[in-house]
Amino acid sequence: MSIKTANLGFPRIGKHRELKFALEAYWSGKSDAQTLLETAGTLRAKHWKLQQEKGIDAIPSNDFSFYDHVLDTAVMVGAIPDGYGWSGGHVGLDTYFALARGSQGEAACGCGGTHGEPRAALEMTKWFDTNYHYLVPEFSAGRGFILTGNRPLEAFLEARAIGIHTRPVILGPVTFLKLGKARDGSDPVDLLDRLLPVYRKILVELQEAGADWVQIDEPCLALYLTDKERDSLARAYNAFAEAVPGLSILVASYYGPLGDNRDTALSLPVAGLHLDGIRGGEELAALAGDAPAGLLLSLGLIDGRNIWRADLEEVVQRIEPLIAGRAPELLQIAPSCSLLHLPFDLSDETALDLELRASLAFASEKLDELVVLKEALSGNRPAVEAKIAASSRIARTRRTSRKVHDPLVEGRLLAVSRDMMQRARPYSARRTVQQHHLHLPVLPTTTIGSFPQTTEVRRARSAHLKGELSYIDYKAFLERETESAIRWQEDVGIDVLVHGEFERNDMVQYFAEQMDGYAFTRNGWVQSYGSRCVRPPVIYGDVSRPRPMTVDWAVFAQSKTSRPMKGMLTGPVTMLQWSFVRDDIPRDVVCRQIALAIRDEVQDLEKAGIAIIQIDEPALREGLPLRRRDWQAYLGWATESFRLSASGVADRTQIHTHMCYSEFNDIMDAIIAMDADVISIETSRSKMELLDVFADKRYPNEIGPGVYDIHSPRVPTVEEIVELIEAASDRLDPSQLWINPDCGLKTRRWEEVKPALANMVQAARQLRQRLAESDGWRVIA
Repeated sequence: MSIKTANLGFPRIGKHRELKFALEAYWSGKSDAQTLLETAGTLRAKHWKLQQEKGIDAIPSNDFSFYDHVLDTAVMVGAIPDGYGWSGGHVGLDTYFALARGSQGEAACGCGGTHGEPRAALEMTKWFDTNYHYLVPEFSAGRGFILTGNRPLEAFLEARAIGIHTRPVILGPVTFLKLGKARDGSDPVDLLDRLLPVYRKILVELQEAGADWVQIDEPCLALYLTDKERDSLARAYNAFAEAVPGLSILVASYYGPLGDNRDTALSLPVAGLHLDGIRGGEELAALAGDAPAGLLLSLGLIDGRNIWRADLEEVVQRIEPLIAGRAPELLQIAPSCSLLHLPFDLSDETALDLELRASLAFASEKLDELVVLKEALSGNRPAVEAKIAASSRIARTRRTSRKVHDPLVEGRLLAVSRDMMQRARPYSARRTVQQHHLHLPVLPTTTIGSFPQTTEVRRARSAHLKGELSYIDYKAFLERETESAIRWQEDVGIDVLVHGEFERNDMVQYFAEQMDGYAFTRNGWVQSYGSRCVRPPVIYGDVSRPRPMTVDWAVFAQSKTSRPMKGMLTGPVTMLQWSFVRDDIPRDVVCRQIALAIRDEVQDLEKAGIAIIQIDEPALREGLPLRRRDWQAYLGWATESFRLSASGVADRTQIHTHMCYSEFNDIMDAIIAMDADVISIETSRSKMELLDVFADKRYPNEIGPGVYDIHSPRVPTVEEIVELIEAASDRLDPSQLWINPDCGLKTRRWEEVKPALANMVQAARQLRQRLAESDGWRVIA
């Protein structure tokens, strides 16, 4: 018997983003629910068959989702807050999407009618330290759970109907509860005993239907766990062992080492344990030696989060001693985690440099690597010797390639000094200079940067890329769009303007395309959440900026208005986090290279007369290591990189930054250390709760808490925005506050944006007048 291959999850969106387009057609009313369901079924079948044809032995099912697998779990167990029109039983698509996207008028119940008041979507945040987003389940003390529909069973039977026996995937109960939020301050993990009967029912029905293995994902094992949480894991899996003794359960941990959770993981009464051999590779040897004799070990030896081809010879040499003496039937070769984080396949990437393309492996190619490792580690190396030799040859080429290594960049980095990473004077001194220079009112209004990328904008960009629209005509079109956006902002009364970014495709890609060291795929799309897909650039070599990237557009925009116009840049940490990063040098070195490139751009914008420059860092928090002991080192180089990019300007130049989806408690000291003059953050869904830590820490600089949830199509009223600003004013001095949306408006429609921003400006004016009347503050109209 040979070692088996296994996969933990596969990209959902389809090779050509079929799911994205089906979802958006359904949401816009251009197709019906049946069409959406049929598209989803077709994708699932294709993906199962592909994995079967590749030679994967353990194929996952129930790894598909219309929006997010955490939301799927919440819906499956009936963890649906009041107000979304659900009163028990089946959960329809309309209720599901109301939870994900909010409801403009009434929340649909899935039964043909609608009920309830308009509701905002559930809070959204990052999934561990990835760029995937999940909807945060809402709990309260004493809440109950009910099985609304056995989704894992449905997927298992669906696959079996086309002749494929799968391993159902379920998000583990402890991870599910730990990732949720209790509005009443209770601990969601205390709800475990109420949740376990639902999970037991799911497993019993799977066993009765013929499932032999079930994969239960508990990535919380990569986090710091309290004793109560470790006890909860033991209690949950003891309950499962008692309920379904004939069902083999594999607990999957990923995104990091088990660390101090190793004893808990090894003691669980389960048949198998998956280990992340990429991010937890240093503990594999000890775990392999200490694992119970009858425990199946699933070894995550292929990187499920990055697109570089593995050096298979190195993997074989490292793993062979670890598995020597262990029965082959107790071993599986797998990716480190779900392949959700990777593009589909390389087949469309014919335009890539041949040397670079040979170095890449997307989700489909990762499956091929698993099969090669299986053969090599099962004693059948001659059959795959050529493939192993090829991977070693490619790895050697990357280590020495002139396309990868630039001595000028490396030399400049060595010359960076501490003085280059701090402003000349502290914020308190800069603020006075900036107030005198900018003449802004109290509660100044602005937006985060982008405006809607309409069909016309996308069509013009596409036509230009295809050669159907000349550069001169395309530029003229963009200038008209930009000037129109400026005129509208002036008319509605926004204080600090943006140019709208109509010339930009993506906040990372736009800059990466103008830097050396980056490459770009044609179809390397990855799901961020729902229909939101991103195409991360590939950092393959040393990064530098050959020429200015944004100055011309910033100068053009400023020439059209007397109001301050923000220069808009993406920060070095976000450029790093939202790219596929080279794995041959440390990440902090790559980040500092990018910071020097951004620094050059900041200084050129200042020289061109741009008085406010925003350097967005929405990804700062997501880069935080999962274990607290590693935080200080990361936050040290991350904040230094930001300051390196921002600190080469005079006092009068106001530096902004933007962050979203962050638990700011974790990084508050780092945010203060960044020393941005103004930070804008996402806070509308949390009802300003995220400001509590800013108040507790007495945040010294200025801050723009988001008052408009741009991830929902609903338009907030003036009253709602006033209430949010008041909540912010309860926590921070109004003189610190800016008024802005949660994030950029690229993905929204003008029909939503214009009334929402008009309401935002009106709300700010109301509060300014109230402050003027109560405190005698001067109001600048």
